[in-house]
Amino acid sequence: MDLSAIEGFLGWLSGIIWGPWVLIPLLLGTGLYLTIRLGGIQFLRLGSALRLGLFTRRDPDSDGDISQFQALTTALAATVGTGNIVGVATAIGIGGPGALFWMWVTGLLGMASKYSEAFLGVRFRTTDSAGEKNGGPQYYLERGIPNRFGKFLAIFFAIAAVIACFGIGNMTQGNSISANLENSFHVPTWVTGIILTVFALLVLVGGIKSIGRVTAGLVPVMIIFYVLGAIYILVANIGGVPEAFAQIFTDAFTGTSAVGGFAGSAIIIAVQFGVARGIFSNESGMGSAAIAAAAAKTSHPVRQGLVSMTQTFIDTIIVVTCTGLVIITTGAWKMTDPETGEQISAALMTGEAFSHGLPGEWGHYIVTIGLVLFAGSTILGWSYYGERSIERLLGRRAVMPFRIIFSLVVFIGCTVQLGVVWAFSDVMNGLMALPNLIGLLVLSGLVARETKKYLDNDPKLRATTEEVQAFMAGDPAYENWKTQAIKVVGK
Repeated sequence: MDLSAIEGFLGWLSGIIWGPWVLIPLLLGTGLYLTIRLGGIQFLRLGSALRLGLFTRRDPDSDGDISQFQALTTALAATVGTGNIVGVATAIGIGGPGALFWMWVTGLLGMASKYSEAFLGVRFRTTDSAGEKNGGPQYYLERGIPNRFGKFLAIFFAIAAVIACFGIGNMTQGNSISANLENSFHVPTWVTGIILTVFALLVLVGGIKSIGRVTAGLVPVMIIFYVLGAIYILVANIGGVPEAFAQIFTDAFTGTSAVGGFAGSAIIIAVQFGVARGIFSNESGMGSAAIAAAAAKTSHPVRQGLVSMTQTFIDTIIVVTCTGLVIITTGAWKMTDPETGEQISAALMTGEAFSHGLPGEWGHYIVTIGLVLFAGSTILGWSYYGERSIERLLGRRAVMPFRIIFSLVVFIGCTVQLGVVWAFSDVMNGLMALPNLIGLLVLSGLVARETKKYLDNDPKLRATTEEVQAFMAGDPAYENWKTQAIKVVGK
């Protein structure tokens, strides 16, 4: 089998799906449309959402499997990964500093998409035979669009999600961890593979409650650890920060690129790689985070939707921005390999930026440890996305075998070369996003109507569970949600 030919075909297919005529306009258009329909919810409600998700953290006496904070960290675990380190470097390396601007645009508009899909994930969730909550596009596309088209979209998403979870959520993450540990600390890839596999088995067998506990402890630490390292570099290079921002905004509309000795490239390159790597990083519009949101203990879908929306803000506006500014201010995006004279690879670019920005070997170690934590947590988050999707397709009996197989595949990812898998993952991510984005557009009226109803009564998100029950009593949509959410379905 000619793997290079397969990789070439997948690259071509990915270029079409993530090109200027399919997902890019659909992602940006959907985000803009939802922003308008929801009255700029991501700007007006961000402060209240951050307080609820990061400080209040839970709705006491509400139905669900894990706290709102654990649902948020599970989704963050899945999204804050190699996209925040390698993905940002890829975007800037090919599209120039202006690509970071389009990553911001994707993130800000994507917050409305993330809110909507998380809202729908909770709004149309059900309870399985084990008493656990099930939700996400594989459910709300069918239940919210009750016809054959809705069912087709739901099954299409579930199939794409199961396949994608073994690529972007498993093998590619394991490969990144093992390669970096081997390069930095000379740890054999098979040793990393065994440790990661055992770790995954121990956590995943316990289900979402186990995953939630681990991510709630791990995710805040890893993000703070990485961001503090980046802030140190930016403070040390404070004089170059204004220039970096100027370059980002200027190049966003001129298309200056690092490729080809800084030859001017079409603006579409900056847009394409900024949007594609932006969605790869924050997953807004893909529908994946809605699966984690559906497990949250919440007194109303709007509340968890807003908490989930902060995930995109944290991922893109904070972590991605830190990475991008470090790469630009240190000049790493212009560095070349001394032997070949070619631009250094995206896999090395962020490491070089941190190494130049921090004294001694600290920068190199921070990126390596950060990548290990980011990618390791991504494995946990995506395993949950995969198991909820496989349950939708094959029933509850398939969940435990899936958890075991998923854990074992981690070892494969750590020990083999994955060029084809990376290309395949890009394709499957795009195929996940397509049915979900269509569903968000179709269901946007329902989202806007029920969101307004709730926020008219609780604009600051301070209502208790009892107060929510009181002011929502008699609302048909709310009563339907309460009834359907506890209904046991499946085998």
